[in-house]
Formats: sequence, C-alpha cells, structure tokens
Amino acid sequence: MQVSKKLFRCAALVSVFILSNLMGKAQSIAGYYYQIKVYHFKTQKQEGVIDNYLKNTYLPFLHQKGITNVGVFKPVTVDTADRKIYLFVAYKNWDEVETIDEQAKQPNSFTKNSLDYVNAAHNDAPYTRIESTLLKAFVTRPKPATPKLSGDKASRVYELRSYESATEQGHYNKVRMFNSGETDLFDRLGFNPVFYGSVIAGSKMPNLMYLTTFNNKADRDKYWDAFSADAQWKDLSGRKEFQNNVSKGDITFLYPTDYSDF
Repeated sequence: MQVSKKLFRCAALVSVFILSNLMGKAQSIAGYYYQIKVYHFKTQKQEGVIDNYLKNTYLPFLHQKGITNVGVFKPVTVDTADRKIYLFVAYKNWDEVETIDEQAKQPNSFTKNSLDYVNAAHNDAPYTRIESTLLKAFVTRPKPATPKLSGDKASRVYELRSYESATEQGHYNKVRMFNSGETDLFDRLGFNPVFYGSVIAGSKMPNLMYLTTFNNKADRDKYWDAFSADAQWKDLSGRKEFQNNVSKGDITFLYPTDYSDF
C-alpha cells in the first residue's frame, strides 16, 4: 500500500512537471502582436510636429514601458499629395495592445516640447488622418527580430510587403506557405526580416504583411535575384497546393528616421 501511494505521488509530480513545462513552452511561443501606425500629412510643418512628438514623447514613453526596437520610417518615394510616416510597434501580448497605446494618450504622458501636437487646434492639426493596422505574428516566427545591418543608416532600405488574398482560405494557404519553408528561405539567404504577421484588424483583409531589410538598394536587388533563382523557392512556388493564394501584392520601400530604434 505504501509503495502504491509513493508511486501515485511520483506520477502526480511528474504529471505536474510535464504540464508546467508544456504551459511554459506554450506561453513562450504565444506570439507577438504588431501595430503599424501610419500618419498621413501634407505639409513640412506637420511632418516636423509629428517627428518631434514621436522622437521626444512617444518613443521614450514606449521605452519606459519596456517596448524596445520601435521602428519609425518614411517612404523612399514621396507622394506629395499624401505624405506618410510609418510607425512599427511590437507588443508581447494583447494586454499591452489594449493598455499601452491608450496610456500614451493621457495628458501626463506628454512632454512640454510636444504640446504643439497635443494641443493642436482643429484647423491646424498635425496630420490629416492616422491609419492603424494590427497583426498577429506567424507561429513559426512568433517574435520580431532586430536586423543585423552594417551599412550606413541613411542608405538602408526597408521593404514592407503586403499580400492580400481573395478569400480567407487563400490567406491561410499563403500563411501556411510561409510557414512551410518561405520564412526559412528568407533567413538562409540573409534578408534580415523584422516580422511576419497576419492582419487581424485593418482596411485590407484578408492580408499578411512582412518587413525585410537591406544595407542599400543594390543589396536588396541582389538578394531578391538570389531568392528568385533558389531551388527551394522554385519547388515551393511550383506546388499545386500553393497556387492562386495572393490576389494583390503591394511593396513599399522605406528608410529609417534618425531616431528610429532600427
């Protein structure tokens, strides 16, 4: 009887250990949430106000909250009718998504040198609109990565890609294609990807987005040439199961601001 009780206790302890280990692993791969916030504006004055706010108020606030590697980018090709600043923020969990951005809007989070952003009049707004997209990280790439670039920051090229699908099933299929080897291929060829994510809230759905980075435009072209010629890509893209899963693709070339974390 004593032996049976000991065996039972041992089995219970082993079960608890296995369960806690599995829960720990599940939490560790739960995956980040990403926000891409786009500030639309028209004038140089507005650009200065937004830059000042992001540099001196918003990014320091996020850093204080433990959110590092915040990206701030501007398009390489400028649309003078609709100019833009892109902000990329990676949140560890949904609680951060719900609370941190809201806290940043509270009066006590602003610094004195960003009052022109906070107290702007209705007829002198610092932007025309703010556009926000939320994404969930791919299961095979649950966290963002900091690019390992050696070139001058001003020459860097960040390539933001958006792949829309005709249906939800087409979207899931394209995500599965990434998770079945496409992300591995980007890593092997040295594309320095920052994130991959499925859009869960935004103006373009169903959709996925990802960001790759390069020292300069020449490097970017060289890497994509290698990608197109790679045997793994030819095999993956040629599979019958992965056909017609993208209905529209958009590419936006960006460069980092001097105050961007990467």
